[in-house]
Amino acid sequence: MEEVFDPTPQIAKDLALQSLGVAAVVHLLGEGATVPFIARYRKEATGGLDEVQIRAIEERGAYLSELETRRATVLAEIRGQGKLSAELSRAISECRTKAELEDLYLPYKPKRRTRATIARERGLEPLAELIWSQPRDLEPETAAARFVDVERQVPDVEAALSGARDICAERLSDDAGIRKRLREAYLRNGVVRVSKKKNFRDQKTKFDMYADYEEPLKAIPSHRYLAIRRGEAEGVLKPALSLDVEPHRTFIEERIPVRKDTAWMSQIRHVIEDALGRLIRPSVEADAAGELKERSDSAAIEIFAKNLRELLLAAPFGSKAVVGVDPGQRTGCKCALVDETGKLLQHATIYLVQGETALAKAKETFGDLCRQYPVRAVAVGNGTHGRETETFARDALESQGLEPSSVPCVSVSESGASVYSASEVAREEFPELDLTVRGAISIARRLQDPLAELVKVDPKSIGVGQYQHDVSQPLLARKLDEVVESCVNAVGVNVNTTSASLLSRVAGISASLAKKIVEYRNDKGPFDTRGSLREVPGLGPKAFEQAAGFLRIPSGPEPLDASAVHPERYRLVERMAKDLSCSVGELIGNPTSVKRIDPRNYEAGDVGSYTLSDILRELERPGRDPRASFEPPKFRDDVRTPEDLTVGMELEGVVTNVTAFGAFVDLGVHQDGLVHVSQLADRFVKDPAEVVKVGDKLNVRVLSVDLDRRRIALSARRETAPNRVGAREPKKTQPRAQNKFVNNPFAKRNES
Repeated sequence: MEEVFDPTPQIAKDLALQSLGVAAVVHLLGEGATVPFIARYRKEATGGLDEVQIRAIEERGAYLSELETRRATVLAEIRGQGKLSAELSRAISECRTKAELEDLYLPYKPKRRTRATIARERGLEPLAELIWSQPRDLEPETAAARFVDVERQVPDVEAALSGARDICAERLSDDAGIRKRLREAYLRNGVVRVSKKKNFRDQKTKFDMYADYEEPLKAIPSHRYLAIRRGEAEGVLKPALSLDVEPHRTFIEERIPVRKDTAWMSQIRHVIEDALGRLIRPSVEADAAGELKERSDSAAIEIFAKNLRELLLAAPFGSKAVVGVDPGQRTGCKCALVDETGKLLQHATIYLVQGETALAKAKETFGDLCRQYPVRAVAVGNGTHGRETETFARDALESQGLEPSSVPCVSVSESGASVYSASEVAREEFPELDLTVRGAISIARRLQDPLAELVKVDPKSIGVGQYQHDVSQPLLARKLDEVVESCVNAVGVNVNTTSASLLSRVAGISASLAKKIVEYRNDKGPFDTRGSLREVPGLGPKAFEQAAGFLRIPSGPEPLDASAVHPERYRLVERMAKDLSCSVGELIGNPTSVKRIDPRNYEAGDVGSYTLSDILRELERPGRDPRASFEPPKFRDDVRTPEDLTVGMELEGVVTNVTAFGAFVDLGVHQDGLVHVSQLADRFVKDPAEVVKVGDKLNVRVLSVDLDRRRIALSARRETAPNRVGAREPKKTQPRAQNKFVNNPFAKRNES
């Protein structure tokens, strides 16, 4: 019976986690459990592993499974060639990376027609063996003379030796030990060198900061390497990796091994130089560049994921009526009134710059729209003329006797709104409406609940990434999907009001099943209990188990349905309530009663301290929303365009994007300013994410304004002196002259 591969021991070792918890995660994932479900409802089995750890186990397990599959293929291929020795089999079995495995497989891998292949066809393999063994009693020219054969296209001694050297060079390049050593050397001591291509040397480009640039491979930040790769893709830059191989030459010679006192030494030198220059270095450099690209991709994607999480978990305005406004001057501002649930009640178009008559009509129309329903806020898109539209809306509300404090006008990011407006989801929701009206609806809903609305948009279109078009798209899509899934399940959804788009992000619910749930809800009416979800066609026991705890049914007959307590624990809570001589409804939301519960009395079987702690916390604050309370940003009324900014001006802004080199801040002037990492705090900051996140309100000072290039440099420091006593400076990895752009915020903005 074939042994089943178990990745648990290796995963536990690689991630430094307890084997029991890893085994539980591997088992649960194998049964079809989702990461949010395991993290929230199977803590006893996993030992309290969180989502990050569980996803790491999932990713590492997938890698090891792929490695094991490839290992079996390689072993079978070499065994089929009759070349699988016990030593080689053991080496292949001990491989821990795909690169190591491919290095070992390389000598046995079917090759395209190479110079060595041609030499073998010409009968020069025995001469290659002589070069490799370097016999003391035989001269190279004498040995090679025996292989001269015009019919085989070996016209002379030099041709014979050249072909034999090609065979030796390929044999040397197939040496797994040499490849591994040089690959590690590149990653440890290699240097990235960049220059401009000839046809761009006399032209000014956005990549000029890299025109004559070098940096150690191990130290180059992800955003810088991705910028270089983009410059290469656009045909401007020519990057290359370099390494001093001299410290490794002895190691290479020992792999032959070299006999320095024979006549064959010159042939061996030719072999080594040819193997290094023509075969090994190009291949190993490509491997190192690939690994650097993967590392850079991972770092950039992680930044994108963090920003997306903060944006999705931004404070919601809540279930209140809102008017959304999509600013437009020539074509008019589209206004949409939505009720507490986000349902469109009415829409209108107003014109603000077509003269006094049109402006008066706009105020009247806008006032009528706001009077029809108890509007609690106005959401204005932050695009072109957004600030002017805010001012108009504020004036129009005041003319209706409404104070800004009671009906605030809030600037809302439009990023991705146009993508949603043209999407199939938007067409299904509002088939008869114009794209711009759909955009106004989306802006209103984004204020009400950013998470519920933004899940309808491809995360890559939301605008919080860094080089998102340059990184691995499959890896980016998978990571962003994980973030969306994590956020949705952390908050929970009201199954009776939520859209199919949001439902499809709930653990265990696919897009098709989400549509079935909505269709069933529309036909049969709202769900009374979580249990009634089982009546939806296609929603089986497994899907119900995974999803139920994340679905909320407020005001239903079962009070626990509005909480994050899973239905599988309802009887446990009923026991608790009975022991306290009260009903479940009286227990929920009653911290005094909850504190009287001794969790030790209920520990049994798969119910332990993790589960009980979560249940008690949920009973104290049922259905709690992990997001912060809403507070509108405060932009200065006298600052609306970059022209209004002056050096030294202090403002409050909102962080819109965090990158590896700093944070972009919305000042309400239609152009984000950059706070370079060196200006983020009164201390050394290595990673901007240490001090700011998307959505943070930040007090900044204007350092410079470049109106021609629309670039704004900002500082969040209390002082601007570049060298402060006690400040720790980053370790320099190269001469300052080659790093001249690092402290230039405008150059950094160009990279994104």
